[in-house]
Amino acid sequence: MDDHRRALINGLLNLAIFLETHPDVPASSSLTLHHFPNHDNDDDLRAEVDRIAARVGSDIDFEDSPYGHYATSVFFGPVEYRAVAILAAARARHNADSSYRGCISPDPS
Repeated sequence: MDDHRRALINGLLNLAIFLETHPDVPASSSLTLHHFPNHDNDDDLRAEVDRIAARVGSDIDFEDSPYGHYATSVFFGPVEYRAVAILAAARARHNADSSYRGCISPDPS
């Protein structure tokens, strides 16, 4: 097991213990842990999500966002593990949608 994975698992366990022992600390009613595959092309991105779906026994949810991300999830009660591939067309749409970000300032009056 690599160090990053072990650190994540330990962090999740420590969070669970902390929340259990500090009932006065507010906590959300759900949690999603995202995994974003890191590949250069859509075929490899989809293939990784497909492999994850097969391992966890879930379906592909291609229409999970306005951008049509390729994703799969498995739930452990209110805790979700979600693998999401952001395909090239979705990245291009997002870049176009946000191309004017920071160029327009609201009138402060």
